[in-house]
Amino acid sequence: MLSVGGAVRSGVLQLPVRLSGLGTLSGLGTLSGLGTLSGLGTLSGLGSPSGIGTLSGLGRLSGLGRLSGLGRLSGLGTLSGLGTLSGLERLSGVRRLSGGAGAAGWYGSLSDSAPVHLCEHFLVSVHQVSGLPWWLSIIAATLSVRTLITLPLATYQMVVIAKVEALQAEISELAKRLRGEVSFRAKEKGWTEKQSRFQFKKNLRRIVSQLYIRDNCHPFKASLLVWVQLPLWISLSLALRNLSLDQSVLQADLSAGGALWFPDLTLPDPTWILPICLGLTNLLIVEVFSLQRVNPSRFQKVVTNSIRAFSVLMIPIAATVPSSMALYWFTSSLVGFSHNLVLRSPAIHKILKLQTVRSEFPYRDLLSAFISKYCK
Repeated sequence: MLSVGGAVRSGVLQLPVRLSGLGTLSGLGTLSGLGTLSGLGTLSGLGSPSGIGTLSGLGRLSGLGRLSGLGRLSGLGTLSGLGTLSGLERLSGVRRLSGGAGAAGWYGSLSDSAPVHLCEHFLVSVHQVSGLPWWLSIIAATLSVRTLITLPLATYQMVVIAKVEALQAEISELAKRLRGEVSFRAKEKGWTEKQSRFQFKKNLRRIVSQLYIRDNCHPFKASLLVWVQLPLWISLSLALRNLSLDQSVLQADLSAGGALWFPDLTLPDPTWILPICLGLTNLLIVEVFSLQRVNPSRFQKVVTNSIRAFSVLMIPIAATVPSSMALYWFTSSLVGFSHNLVLRSPAIHKILKLQTVRSEFPYRDLLSAFISKYCK
């Protein structure tokens, strides 16, 4: 039986003034009212430590059911196997938090994935190599990614779409001939209208597929840009979020790395200027694409309206995330819009040897269409 400034009653150690230099405390039911626990090697098998002012210098806490009411946990190497961490004012210097409810879920796995960490290293490298402030580093990184990765894919997408459009006249002619052949065979073999329609569609799909193979322009290749750009956008967004919210030296740099009305990149833009600029840019991109369609189908109208609604929804979303993310989103949209305008240039079409007929004055025609649709 051990008594240090108190008494032992029914397996409960109450009101000691100080415990220090102990190697191990194990098998205790409850520790309550302690002023300070310091220099402990391991605490294991505890039911519930409560009311503790400070825990410092601990090598490892493991197997705890619940830690509640703690003022501060600092300098911990690993926290593992915890059921709940609640009421913590601050958790700093922790290398790893595993087994808790906060680390679970698909979002935690995604933000801790390899592509996100790779984007973090890329952003930090751009900042360190360029020596630019963080807001300019984010713009430079966005410009380089959009120019070196997505611009070539957008160019390839335009080439594929141009080839598909050039095939439409040939496909239309072959469809007329195929319809005549199917009609002749239907009379010869006594096919019903349903059977004739089935044979026509089946053979037309085969012919069109052969044409796509011949010209190397399957429409699925035009979607390659989306399959690369969307994961890249998500990874860079989560990388900036991690850098902005992690308690680290980089987080401190980002907090002082803003400019103008957003001096702190770790906080949302209080003026909403970045979110509104993002929404207006996205809406402008949608309208430019909609002006390209002379007679849009019902499905195309539904898709366009859905994208418009999403562009508006992005404004309040961008107002709740760190300014670093909102700046990246706005810069990415602005660069994408600029690339779209560049790819409309007749000089680019001549270089790419596009076969479809294009306007000699695309920018003037685009401005005229915009004015006639929205200003009259």
